[in-house]
Amino acid sequence: MATEKLLDEEVGAAEAVARVFEEAGIDMVFGISGGNMGRIYDALYDHQDSIRTVLVRHEQLASVMAEVYGRLTGKPGVAMGQGIFMLANGLLGTIEAQMGSSPMLLLTDLSDVAPFTRHAPYQGGTGDYGSADTKQTLSGVTKQTSVALAPAEAVQAVQLGIKHALSGERGPVGVVFHSRCFQGAIDPRARPSLYPTRHYLPAKQPGDPARVEAAARALLTAERPVIVAGNGVRIAQAYDALQALAELLGAGVATTASGKGVFAETHDLALGVSGNFGQPTANAAVGGTDLVLAVGTRLGPADTANENPELIDPTRQTLVQIDVEPRNASWAFPCDTVVVGDAALALAQIGDAVRAMGAPSPEAVALRKEALHAMRREHGFFDDPSYACDEAPVMPQRIFAELRRAMADDALVTCDAGENRLFMVHYFQTKAAGTLLMPGIGAMGYAVPAALAGRLVYPDRQVIAVTGDGGFSMALNGLMTARDENLPIAVVVLNNSALGWVKHGQGNRPIASTFAEMDFAAIAEAMGCTGIRVEEPAALGDALAQALAADRPTVVDVVTSFKPSFRDVTSPLLQG
Repeated sequence: MATEKLLDEEVGAAEAVARVFEEAGIDMVFGISGGNMGRIYDALYDHQDSIRTVLVRHEQLASVMAEVYGRLTGKPGVAMGQGIFMLANGLLGTIEAQMGSSPMLLLTDLSDVAPFTRHAPYQGGTGDYGSADTKQTLSGVTKQTSVALAPAEAVQAVQLGIKHALSGERGPVGVVFHSRCFQGAIDPRARPSLYPTRHYLPAKQPGDPARVEAAARALLTAERPVIVAGNGVRIAQAYDALQALAELLGAGVATTASGKGVFAETHDLALGVSGNFGQPTANAAVGGTDLVLAVGTRLGPADTANENPELIDPTRQTLVQIDVEPRNASWAFPCDTVVVGDAALALAQIGDAVRAMGAPSPEAVALRKEALHAMRREHGFFDDPSYACDEAPVMPQRIFAELRRAMADDALVTCDAGENRLFMVHYFQTKAAGTLLMPGIGAMGYAVPAALAGRLVYPDRQVIAVTGDGGFSMALNGLMTARDENLPIAVVVLNNSALGWVKHGQGNRPIASTFAEMDFAAIAEAMGCTGIRVEEPAALGDALAQALAADRPTVVDVVTSFKPSFRDVTSPLLQG
């Protein structure tokens, strides 16, 4: 069948790029117009029925929102703005996408002002003397960065950028436009020829049948198989396939910290997060298993208590790994079997192979569940007395308990960084798969823009950002975007007037880790949002219910106890 051309008329590069977005199913763009990128914004004016342009007040928010859009939808999130400012401000979400495997496009320009390129024009980014080097900078934090020098190249660069963002292990791709890209029109008869974007969208890769069969056989041979699920399950939207295989085998499911939320921690096979700050139940189960099935995780040091052999040890355990990227296979530990492929497809394939070989009997599955439940009782699975603590300032555990009671089962919770994130990892119990996002690189200022993107992707779900006061201070301007875009997110601030992890780590020598007391509820009110100050635990329930029912952005500013420390949730395995 013959392939048609992308264009049958002369159009500018900016218009063609907008059409590429549409063909790829990209329905949102995040950023600030400026420089030559204003040309693409101008083209998007005529595509507002299919592409929503979201104005942010800082490029950092645009990059995080694009990363989260990519993580939640599987389509590349687009962060777009002028070159020098995307370099200065837009790399947080880009690095998050690079290290967290989220498909993303960072589109920017050289601000080259040709023909004065060699004389260092104002804000220039060509890498010439006196200018910043936009391509080199982006190349350090992306899968690939290309520079387009002409109109047709601009369109091809975006199409190939989408392809590279989605191929293998997903990630961010940079596309940098020279000013010549927006001069003149594209002649559809000229070369290079442009073709429809669908030809650049890669198909999902199933696992090799022989490897799948070997994985299934190993799982059936194991006495106590345990699954460790990472963020790759989320990227592949493999929630159902993961649950189906776990239930088929009666295998307990632990997650990495970045994978928290890919498996409901209320499920009777849930073990919680394993690793440095995880649940004792998860670490005991992983350490005591004879087979680990690692899905969408590299099994990095934070997930394995710095590779403690009491947790993961290939000399006494069988290791089976599923990953879409061959370079991740047997990276941290040698694996007996590796299945390279999309997590959802590979898990389903293994499930089919297990059934064909003869799945465990219902009685065998029930015995495994009984053993798992005994382990959860022994290690106090999500059972902490401070969930009901009436002390003021409020204990973080009480905040999380009240939040779980108030929120819907499918509410999306976004986390920030710092000690509050460690407490969320350890104490907050997720209700359903696909309901929690965490910054993989541990960057402060993540929760609010992540919640904004979550609400845009899921307009009918409750979306809650949980953040410390340090992280919230970095992303306060996200409330302005929430107002501009009519996004009623709820923001819960754990306000202890300190960088908790830092200050606790400093012991009796604290320096540069304490804030002046701040009333974030009053600040939210001044910004046109709703602000609720909570100083007593008894007021939490009503405050959270009000925030979740509100039709505008609402900040619940909780005066939080400084008593709990990261040491309280640090695994003893880290001492090994």
